[in-house]
Amino acid sequence: MKSYTRHTRVFKALSNPKRAMIVDMLSCGELCACMILEKFEISQSTLSHHMKLLCECGLVKGRNEGKWTYYSLDAEIIRETKQFFHTITTAKENCICKDVADCCEGCGQDQ
Repeated sequence: MKSYTRHTRVFKALSNPKRAMIVDMLSCGELCACMILEKFEISQSTLSHHMKLLCECGLVKGRNEGKWTYYSLDAEIIRETKQFFHTITTAKENCICKDVADCCEGCGQDQ
């Protein structure tokens, strides 16, 4: 359950279109917050909120340089998230559904 919770935080953060767009922008490399802000019609505080959520889930890293914050993607978290998504969308021997395979015996049959 812990693994699911950790990874689903990334998907929750990406459920907002602006945050998904920010991640898309960062896929090209590190960007200053001011450069991200230029692309959206939002306030600085709204951008800060979006960046906070992206950083809290681990998808984005921020570093301060002077009065600016520069953001980049965390390649390791992206790799882990891709692997998690692949794992939960691929049939496997030890799937969690195997424990309940007999629960619907007779489903689909006329009773």
